Amino acid sequence: MTKRLVPTLALLVTLGVPARAHRLDEYLQAAILSLHKDRVQASLRLVPGVAVFPAVFASMDTNSDGALSQAERRAYAERVLRDLSVTLDGKHLEPRLSVVDFPTVDQMKQGLGEIHLEFTAELSSGPGNRKLVFENHHRSQISAYLVNCLVPRDPAIRIVAQNRNENQSFYELDYVQTGAAVSLPSRWWSRLRSSLGDLGGFPSMFRLGMRHIAEGTDHLLFLLVLLIPAPLLASRSRWRGCIPVRRSLLHILRVVTAFTVGHSITLALAALGFVRVPSRPVEVLIAVSILISAAHAVRPLFPGREAFIAAFFGLIHGLAFAATLGQLGLGTAARLVSILGFNLGIETMQLIVVAAVMPSLLLLSRTRAYSVLRIGGSLFASFASMGWIGERLFGLHTSVDLIVDTVAAHAVPLAATLFLTSGSCWLLRMQGQLLYAPVQKLRNIDFVFGRTR
Repeated sequence: MTKRLVPTLALLVTLGVPARAHRLDEYLQAAILSLHKDRVQASLRLVPGVAVFPAVFASMDTNSDGALSQAERRAYAERVLRDLSVTLDGKHLEPRLSVVDFPTVDQMKQGLGEIHLEFTAELSSGPGNRKLVFENHHRSQISAYLVNCLVPRDPAIRIVAQNRNENQSFYELDYVQTGAAVSLPSRWWSRLRSSLGDLGGFPSMFRLGMRHIAEGTDHLLFLLVLLIPAPLLASRSRWRGCIPVRRSLLHILRVVTAFTVGHSITLALAALGFVRVPSRPVEVLIAVSILISAAHAVRPLFPGREAFIAAFFGLIHGLAFAATLGQLGLGTAARLVSILGFNLGIETMQLIVVAAVMPSLLLLSRTRAYSVLRIGGSLFASFASMGWIGERLFGLHTSVDLIVDTVAAHAVPLAATLFLTSGSCWLLRMQGQLLYAPVQKLRNIDFVFGRTR
């Protein structure tokens, strides 16, 4: 099983960070199941994030001596096993540990080490339709879960459907097990149907993509701050006035499309295993991209070339997106569909956010109040990016995640308030223009007849 898991988990092993690689306050728990006629095997990779490591380590280090003995490691592995539930056709199975492997304490403290556990549970034999359910409730308050199943090598086992809940702590696998020997053409057909059976994972991957971008505050922050000056006109190294609405919308469309193309390319390449880049420089560059877009919102650094910048940094953001997918033992067809579903989920949520915010920006950009939003948003993005750079490059502990997540948790009321404010400012501006128009007309008449007031 270990040899089969090497290509499956290569990306996760290389990164050594949680699935949402830019989050350090989670406990990643990735499970890979391997199905056989008489047993199910599972490999667990547990990676505590830097922020949650002290709490996780305290539960391991029962004698508080700062080290982990073999007994403490075994005891913790048994505790993890007790928090798992494995059932076959409604009957609870008794999993047994087969591998317990811990990294060094220093590796875990830096968020680089992963705890590797493997267990086996015996299955009752017999052909027919079977249902395997796997649940993981270990440290649910701080954990992010991933779970998948390897394509069975046994031609007598055919996966029919896979279902997961939103956070993947619950996984249901429907499969068919036959008892007779299978001919070669039937074996090919069985493997094809097994691969196609994984296509049912498209909805769950679509939802995962939407949830990932909704929670991936750094990705959205980069895009939104880059779009803030989109309705404005650059002149002499300053933002002056605004451009027509139609031109603004086309400019926004180009920037969003360029970002989409950029991260789609590297997401596909990394998820398929063609590109492997260490996580830390990727996460640092994502934070740098936010800082650059914030500086551009204050003073135009690359006016008219925002789409090229979005495409370039989109390539980097795509590598972080791919860390969520990894290579979780999917067949080729299912892996391609998973990438498609995940990417479409990202794009859908991204478009929802842009569509919710841009009407407010277009209205407000026609008023003098826009400079307050532009400068305030740039300062907030700069603060967040510098905090993330400190965390990801120098290992500093900051409260930037807590602050940004608090703001993101109130995104809907903030967007509604922004829309109401922008509408009010625009109406006041239009009212002022209507009141000023007769006065200006009288001034023009006086000028024509040579009178002054």
